[in-house]
Amino acid sequence: MAFAVARPKLTWPERLFLPQIFAGMAITLNHFKNMLLGRTKVTVQYPEQKLDSTLPSYYRGAPALVKDESGRIRCVACQLCEFICPPRAIKIEPGEIPPADRFRKVEKFPREFDIDMIRCIYCGMCEEVCPEQAIFLRKDYAITGLTRAEMVHNKEKLLEIGGVMHGVVLKWNEKK
Repeated sequence: MAFAVARPKLTWPERLFLPQIFAGMAITLNHFKNMLLGRTKVTVQYPEQKLDSTLPSYYRGAPALVKDESGRIRCVACQLCEFICPPRAIKIEPGEIPPADRFRKVEKFPREFDIDMIRCIYCGMCEEVCPEQAIFLRKDYAITGLTRAEMVHNKEKLLEIGGVMHGVVLKWNEKK
């Protein structure tokens, strides 16, 4: 059952929205006064000054692949990140590990791993779904390129910007 809610009767100045306009102007003048007195900083001189120290802990930047302490790629090419990616920015081509290799139990490795940074929306779902913690979102906001081809990061570039991650890697664990 629906019931009507009576609207309050507005006075003449309230119908003209004058109190709200004056309140907004007071806020603007207060910010202007604080800027003139040097209480607040308005502009960051970007190339010289970086915002790295002021980024929050939950900031999500560009995705990158990482290696373990031994220099091996942590990714097992399970393709979960590719399947979960909403804009379909990740493309993985799995490759088989040779039968003579000591780590044959892993079965796959990423032969090709591409992330299109133009399509990436930095949602962090790839990082959350990765079972081997092979992909991480870095605190990087300066992702540039002159062409579309430069904005597609291949496996080598992703590993270069990702670096080394310390900790247990499930796929190299002998007991698994």
